Amino acid sequence: MKKTVLIVEDELDMRIFISTLLETSGYRPIMTRDGREGIIKAREIHPDLIILDVMMPGEGGVQMYRHLKTDESLMDIPVILLSGVAQKTFSHYLKMLNTRIEASIPEPAAYMEKPPEAEDLIKLTERLIG
Repeated sequence: MKKTVLIVEDELDMRIFISTLLETSGYRPIMTRDGREGIIKAREIHPDLIILDVMMPGEGGVQMYRHLKTDESLMDIPVILLSGVAQKTFSHYLKMLNTRIEASIPEPAAYMEKPPEAEDLIKLTERLIG
């Protein structure tokens, strides 16, 4: 049975790129456009992996990541954060966010800057879910 990867990305070109890459590599990609759709779909299908864009309009990736890591039924799903923001900047933001909330939010399983290299994204996916 193919492993399911939920792609949460607002840019159509990036969704299609990641989806095609995953599908041709033997995974079952499911696509959503924002954090609100992403959380609903994650609860519905409980994917093996989530590839999540950090910067999206509306319910963005940071809010969705926070929901994922504070929901007991979803917190164990590995997440690859994908962003045009440097990892160092995101890590600093997460550290500041954690000072303001009771339960600390962990670092993601992986972080990739956009645009991702196809080979690197597949290797990372294989490392996280086989």
